[in-house]
Amino acid sequence: MNFTRWSPRLPGSPRRTAAARGFRGAVPSARAGRRGGPAAADPPAGAVPDGDPGGTADDRQGDEPGGGDTGPQPGADAAVDPGVELPVSATLGRLPAPVAVVHGPEHRTAYVNDAYAAVFGARAPGAPARDALPELAELGLLPLMDQVLRSGTPRTVKARRAPDARSYTFTCSPIDVGESGGVLVSAADVTDQVEAAERLRAGERMQREAAVALQRSLLPEKLEHPDDLRVAAKYQPGGTDAAVGGDWYDVITLGGGRTAMVIGDVMGRGVRAAAVMGQLRTAVRAYARLDLPPHEVLQLLDGLAAEIDPNQIATCAYAVHDPHEGRLVHASAGHLPILIRDADGGVRRVDEPTGPPLGTGGWVHGSAELPFPPGSTAVLYTDGLIERRGQDIDEGVTALATAFAGATGAPGVVCDRLIRSLGVTAEHDDDVAVLVLEHPLRDNGEAELFRGAALDLLGGVEAAPRARAFADGVLASWRFPAELRELGVLAASELVANSLQHGSPPMRLRMRRTDRRLIVEVTDGDDRLPRRRKAEPGDENGRGISIVATIATSWGSRRTLGGGKAVWCEFALPGGESRR
Repeated sequence: MNFTRWSPRLPGSPRRTAAARGFRGAVPSARAGRRGGPAAADPPAGAVPDGDPGGTADDRQGDEPGGGDTGPQPGADAAVDPGVELPVSATLGRLPAPVAVVHGPEHRTAYVNDAYAAVFGARAPGAPARDALPELAELGLLPLMDQVLRSGTPRTVKARRAPDARSYTFTCSPIDVGESGGVLVSAADVTDQVEAAERLRAGERMQREAAVALQRSLLPEKLEHPDDLRVAAKYQPGGTDAAVGGDWYDVITLGGGRTAMVIGDVMGRGVRAAAVMGQLRTAVRAYARLDLPPHEVLQLLDGLAAEIDPNQIATCAYAVHDPHEGRLVHASAGHLPILIRDADGGVRRVDEPTGPPLGTGGWVHGSAELPFPPGSTAVLYTDGLIERRGQDIDEGVTALATAFAGATGAPGVVCDRLIRSLGVTAEHDDDVAVLVLEHPLRDNGEAELFRGAALDLLGGVEAAPRARAFADGVLASWRFPAELRELGVLAASELVANSLQHGSPPMRLRMRRTDRRLIVEVTDGDDRLPRRRKAEPGDENGRGISIVATIATSWGSRRTLGGGKAVWCEFALPGGESRR
């Protein structure tokens, strides 16, 4: 390599002198050679002999008449002081970065500096790189060097780990060595940068794991399993960064055989969104225990969301299943529509009623009823399941409905099939929450454990005796033991008596049994809820609710959608908890 016009640039620079033609250990001054100055220094051991001892035509141009030095030409590299020799081998030898020079199609070794030998070991010149420099093959550089030799364009590979356990970025630059050219391989130590990047990635992983752990800790560890429904849910955090979202779901047993299902999504990502989600989920459970209609629960959540963080909004869908009537009562605050698959396989989309998201304020939400008989299945979900860039969200809902129509099996299986059908993978860029509930069709043997009966009461003095006789007959037909029959009849009598005294027509006595409990419920047209109080010894009334609360496992009351109230109590069946 003739470095007469070589500028001191970093290895790997695409700029190279057009006059360079060979590799010499020392480069004499051009003028000194022409004026009989000192002879050029002998090439160092291991250097490739110059393929053109007399120099190329470009090198000899200055010896022709009239061909003296004319100074730097436009586009040429920086000139070398003619009075200074450049001992290239010595210069490369003092570089702290490993450097190797190879030539020819087999990349025969021409030169390696001391830094290269310190990292990879001493190398003898003349042998092909595949044999003499096996580390280059292990690092995957040989194909790259072939490309550089053919194209004349530098190539770089980043952060390759060398045998000394340090990381280097290798640059392969074309040079003119001999007749077929060569490649200069230089390495820059990037160990500190690689270790810093690894520490950063490890910190991001730990941050994400903490955020996902927080998110999962705020979700229900185990879903409640109601008597009349089969439920399953799945949550999948999105992406690989630490910014998890605020998706949540819950299943809440309300008593009287009724079950609330809720799903929501806090806008935004990160720990803040997860924290807001946790507060909303806790509030939903508290409001659900009040047994309020769905739209009233959303109304309370709306005010709470604005208080928690005025800059955060959230969507939410809330539905209540009533097994006595085989229906869902639901309300939505800006959330995606519930999908229901009937027993015949048809899928319905429930769009109304839908109000604005939580936290916006100034809106009165509403509830609606829809049939949900045995054999029906419903899916509640967040936008991460269906929303895609460049696609209308209605197209995503339609795709989900199509997948839902064919996703049969238990609710847990349906969750997995829907996620797979919609193309959600571990690299999906948004959180996904799916909640599936099924009102199963039961065979004859199981159907005996899930039965219901109802009696309309017109009021008057005969209402209480009719209620007792009806309750006794129903419990006898359900083959309950005598003690439980007596308690059930007493509870029905007291609830009817309370309704006759404090309620208004129409009145109805409903009884239902499941595999775990007996439920007695009385509805009437008055919306004033009863409360338990301590009756004085001389009081003639006020003891009915206290009696019911004493003999039953649990009791409660709620307002009904059309106006009026329902008062209920439950009796746990022997062995019922073990069948959960």
